[in-house]
Amino acid sequence: MIRQNTLWAMTATAQAAAVRGGEISAVELLDRHLERIAEVNPRVNAVTQLLAEQAREAAARTDQRRAAGEELGPLAGVPFTVKETTAVEGVPTTLGSARFRDLVAPADAPPVARLRAAGAVPIGHSNMPTLVLAGMHSRSELFGDTVNPWDRSRTPGGSSGGDGAAVATGMAALGLGNDSGGSVRIPASFCGVTGLKPTTGRFPADHRVLGPDDPGPASQALVTDGPLARTVADLRLAYEALAGTDARDPRAVPVPLYGAPLLGPVRVAVVADPGGRGVHATVRAAVTAAADALRDAGYDVREVADVPRLDEALEAYGRITMTEFAPTWPAVRKLLGEGGDRYIRMAMEKTPPANAAELTKLMGTWLGIRRSWAEFLDEFPLLLGPVFTEPPVEPGLESRDEAGRERVAEGMRLCTVTSFVGVPAVAVPTGLSHGLPTGVQVIGRAFREDLCLAAAQEIEERLGVLTPISARPNVPGPA
Repeated sequence: MIRQNTLWAMTATAQAAAVRGGEISAVELLDRHLERIAEVNPRVNAVTQLLAEQAREAAARTDQRRAAGEELGPLAGVPFTVKETTAVEGVPTTLGSARFRDLVAPADAPPVARLRAAGAVPIGHSNMPTLVLAGMHSRSELFGDTVNPWDRSRTPGGSSGGDGAAVATGMAALGLGNDSGGSVRIPASFCGVTGLKPTTGRFPADHRVLGPDDPGPASQALVTDGPLARTVADLRLAYEALAGTDARDPRAVPVPLYGAPLLGPVRVAVVADPGGRGVHATVRAAVTAAADALRDAGYDVREVADVPRLDEALEAYGRITMTEFAPTWPAVRKLLGEGGDRYIRMAMEKTPPANAAELTKLMGTWLGIRRSWAEFLDEFPLLLGPVFTEPPVEPGLESRDEAGRERVAEGMRLCTVTSFVGVPAVAVPTGLSHGLPTGVQVIGRAFREDLCLAAAQEIEERLGVLTPISARPNVPGPA
């Protein structure tokens, strides 16, 4: 028999199966999550706008459909959080900024609509850095700081940090974030959950939040929506629901969810220290543990010298993104709130925008780097490496001074380059060290998320699941 007071601790897979089978109602499942939010969110501050009334109506409709004998979706009744960047119909999409506190969304963004179509229920918006530009730590002008549920003195990561903390503590079974350089994978790793950054073009999206105009080419190519979950099986369910096409996104392509099996043992390249710039012993040990897990599962695991063209990719990423920011920076800077401009300002001071000729050349460099990675992944279908080359750092380190900004940029370098290349990656926990989660990412060929998920599943089966954090998170009361 299912215990009502622990419904929030069940996996998304188990929650949906119980709702479909009539063991619990979707309303009961929602109510247990609302109780969990009431208990935990004052300490963690991950959920920003609670959608209790709308969520209860959606859950009641699910129960009505089941009573009528209708077939329910694979995520029936499963509550999920939605990052403050992403539209939920009838709810403000604030981006964490006071300026947009009343920017009510007229319709669901495509990934929200797809999760709804699979039966999932949006339960609340989740915190992030103001405008996703104020830094890596999830601190917004409108909602304040999100706390790492394992240790208040460490950041939960970002920019999808609210989703990472909410999923880790059982406030939601799934989170919907987005990633343009680690923003799903870093909070997944820092909070002890799993996260997927899909191939560019795998999930449909519409990032026209502030008006009718599309963002520039860097934002179009780099930003991918992605789910966070407590288990790889749950992540796979979300992946299957989110993939596909949508008329609002001509970039999304109808590629099969699962590719052809590879002949022989799958080859995995291991790079614990991308670029040879240094890696913390704890992170190196996590990569070693994951590599051993894959060897035990029958993978052909080999350490290689390095990933392709790392320094060149990081430089090109910085020049292209700063060039796109430059024209709107004077206006955007005013929206970031006191001190919120420091992270981007320091980046722009270090990396001036390119002129037209330089930008044209950079676009060619971008394609060349993607080609080099495609050739590398043709030889090694999977790459195993760190999400962040240090354990979780202190909140706001990247905005404190130039040394802190550089340290965080270095730490996330493998996330940055893989976003630039547009390939998929799954972040998966590997255990605990000194009371904090450790983790790795499994990177794959374009549109082979299935290979990444399968390898992450093998790691999880051998190294364990860390969350949900039982009872109350290991942090003191509200700051």
